[in-house]
Amino acid sequence: MNAFKHRIQFFLQYYFLWIGFFFFARLFFLLFYYEDTYLLGFYEVLKTFLYGFRLDASFTGYLSILPFILILVSLFIPRKVISFLIKLFTYSAIILINLFMIIDASLYQSWGIRIDNTLLNYLNTPEIMWATASTFQIISGTFIWVLFSFSFIQLFKKRINKEIKKLSTGSYLAIPFLFIVIGALILPIRGGLQTIPINQSNVYFSNNMFGNHAAVNFMWNFTHAISSEVSTKNPYKKFDNSVANEIINSRQKKLFKSSNDSILNTTKPNVILIIWESLTAKLVGSIGGEPDVTANLNRLSKEGILFTNFYANGDRTDKGLIAILSGYYPQTNKSIIKIPNKNSSLPMLTKSMIDAGYDTSFYYGGDLNFGNMNTYLRNAGVTEFIDGSSFDKKDWNSKWGAHDHVFMEKFAADLNQTQTAPFFKIALTLTSHEPFEFPDTYKFGKDTEENRFRSSHAYTDKTIGKFIENAKKQPWWDHTLIVIMADHGHRSPKHKGVFNSPKKFKIPMLWLGGALQKKNVQINTIASQVDFSYTLLDLLNIDNTDFKWSKHLFNSDESQYAHYIFNNGFGTLDKNGVFAYDFVSNKPILQKGTSFHTLDSLGKAITQDAYQDFIER
Repeated sequence: MNAFKHRIQFFLQYYFLWIGFFFFARLFFLLFYYEDTYLLGFYEVLKTFLYGFRLDASFTGYLSILPFILILVSLFIPRKVISFLIKLFTYSAIILINLFMIIDASLYQSWGIRIDNTLLNYLNTPEIMWATASTFQIISGTFIWVLFSFSFIQLFKKRINKEIKKLSTGSYLAIPFLFIVIGALILPIRGGLQTIPINQSNVYFSNNMFGNHAAVNFMWNFTHAISSEVSTKNPYKKFDNSVANEIINSRQKKLFKSSNDSILNTTKPNVILIIWESLTAKLVGSIGGEPDVTANLNRLSKEGILFTNFYANGDRTDKGLIAILSGYYPQTNKSIIKIPNKNSSLPMLTKSMIDAGYDTSFYYGGDLNFGNMNTYLRNAGVTEFIDGSSFDKKDWNSKWGAHDHVFMEKFAADLNQTQTAPFFKIALTLTSHEPFEFPDTYKFGKDTEENRFRSSHAYTDKTIGKFIENAKKQPWWDHTLIVIMADHGHRSPKHKGVFNSPKKFKIPMLWLGGALQKKNVQINTIASQVDFSYTLLDLLNIDNTDFKWSKHLFNSDESQYAHYIFNNGFGTLDKNGVFAYDFVSNKPILQKGTSFHTLDSLGKAITQDAYQDFIER
């Protein structure tokens, strides 16, 4: 029994020694940038420790795996050997992590980010990295590195020696229990039992980016960046880069200008963007889908501008957000939204709107850390957030967040109290995500997943219908543009033909509101989410030149096209055909119409060019 007890004591001592180390490291960083820390204020500084604790605990979990295993085998191996191995690992880790702590603090002022895989770019040319530091900084940094390393080694040595002396050989019966304890490290490593493993978004809490950066555990950030490292070789390269650019530009250059007069009756309307989770065109009667699922959207389609050939560029929410708000093609097997040092350089619709005087906010009924949305949106300049924490748990489904009717009622109430104008407000729904739970009638029953899926969309449709009817009564309606768009399509209901055909990616987009001067209009040209930001900014007379992947939604040229991606593949279509390609088999999976030969080249060129841009960010 004592053998088990003493090993548990060692586990706790060792784990919390590292927690203390990272507490000290954050304090060091805050003191190093004391002027920025002072501007944060006391409570914001305190929050850097509170929010940062989860990443500290996560990285400490990784550090503890090997020593914990060694303590387990000490049941049968002399403790002198175990002591030597644990100290060798621990002292090496202390020396290395202290070095990274000093480098991180030194480079933050120049780089503006916590240490990540950017450091790897300078291993062959360290003089470039050190050029950002003065001689004094290098000398003082080396002194601090040695001092801190020596001090922490002594601290750890004292505690390890004390606990190792207590260890004795034990019974095989202790092994299962110790394995359970070691296995429990998975909880801090992934950040708990929640659906989404911990990421940087979990510690982003402030409108002050320095506060968010201070909360990040620098070692977790570095190792995560390395594990997400993108190869510098483009796996989709089919042409010389200049040839790929020419293929794209020759088609795209005709599509930048609107073919219509302005569709707005005001130069600076309020804008509301409702992003509807998983709403596939297959369920929307007004664009050829099932007639009875979205009764309100079908009715409202006659009151605004309906896009009948509109496509998602990806198949997940994190990819949809990037396409909608940054006009950026998602990648086939990577998610740029999850890599902050890359997505921070993307064009951002919200930033452009803010620069033009718009007040911005983002509403989501669930966890904003999902897909690393929090980090991306804060980088995008959004300062006001409403998420699942604003709603009572009784109004949540079992997994994702607040039911859409509760969420949209909150959204409507806040809109009706908004005093600032113009505003740009984004609401992302969630009830129509699996497991399709909501406290209302299941219109199509719940006997199958497809019927639960239909029922959940009928419920959200009713919710949005009520929201629009309420909005029409508000004083801001006459000066507001409301855009309803899906974040991506869906596999359900099953469709005939190729799984990753355009049917899966076709989604609705409807523009409504008193700011429209044209109503009951259908836009039948083919377009996609990446075209939205460019078009909206053009209509508002705001610079949109950064959105180089986009085209104008109101350009009716015959050469309009859409491009979408799926895992290791893409599809490209225009009014005359479609071409879809699988990179695993290196074969087309769909060739249809008279234009598929040209779409072959266009799709491969876009995929290559977009991935090359992704690599270089």
